[in-house]
Amino acid sequence: MSVRQGAMRDAYGEALLELGASNPKVVVLGADTTGSLKSGVFASKFPARFFNVGIAEQNLMGIAAGFALAGKVPFAGTYAIFVPGKCVDQIRNNIAYPNLNVKIVCSHGGISVGPDGASHQQVEDIAIMRSIPRMNVVVPSDAVSTKAVVKAIAEIGGPFYVRLTRPSTPIVYEGGFEYKHGKANVVIEGSDVSIIACGTMVPEAVKAAASLKGKGISAAVVDLHTVKPIDAETIVRFAQKCGRVVTAEEHNVLGGMGSAVAEILGESRPTPMKRVGVMDTFGESGEAGELMRKYGLTSSNIEAAVEFLMQSTR
Repeated sequence: MSVRQGAMRDAYGEALLELGASNPKVVVLGADTTGSLKSGVFASKFPARFFNVGIAEQNLMGIAAGFALAGKVPFAGTYAIFVPGKCVDQIRNNIAYPNLNVKIVCSHGGISVGPDGASHQQVEDIAIMRSIPRMNVVVPSDAVSTKAVVKAIAEIGGPFYVRLTRPSTPIVYEGGFEYKHGKANVVIEGSDVSIIACGTMVPEAVKAAASLKGKGISAAVVDLHTVKPIDAETIVRFAQKCGRVVTAEEHNVLGGMGSAVAEILGESRPTPMKRVGVMDTFGESGEAGELMRKYGLTSSNIEAAVEFLMQSTR
């Protein structure tokens, strides 16, 4: 993992610009968050294919559905607290139920939103969106994978929810990233414990694995970027190989990626497991780094979970 950092939102804007040039069917919609989501670069180049609907997230989803019915490939985005937060009904009935080709890409997921506080810190969205039939849910780990994901899903039919974060994050995939839909990416091989992570917690998992290696513990790191459809084969394979699983996500531990992994293991390969995430609580106002530390979303917390499993399963 590189120490270089990149912003997922910048990568989203770059991907939209490239898609706009290569695919005339791509249209982009926003809800007065053009600057925040960096979709303004698309608007400046392709103004006739960009639509700012204002602070009206339910309309955003309905209009995106209309574009999909007209044969376009709409990318609709705002903050994650508003979508899905304010418009689950429109997403369910207007997009997922008719299986429309709408790409919902939202930024500001998790508590790393920071000073905006609990009202803007979305920690329930993965749980909400993965429970909706036909919805695909993707949580990229860095700017490189974000750009690859956005470009790839433009060619994959059906509704998608892609969750990005506000702050810049370490680059995990310095050598590039190829998105394979529904297929997790093995970042580090290991034999003692499997750390399955998504989003901002993937670089934290890489840091934890490096520290654990110095303690004689071989930790695999699996980037479960696609939470739905979930890669059950890879999850079970690493559970069988390592015998212990730790999940890590910037999301409530109830209903999120960790819960999805637990569901797979519970049915297919019962395995000692610990979940690292937001422990069923709201956040608060603060800087991103201090919030991640306070709510247990760091490499040290992952290490502690691994060491607990190692001690309890010997």
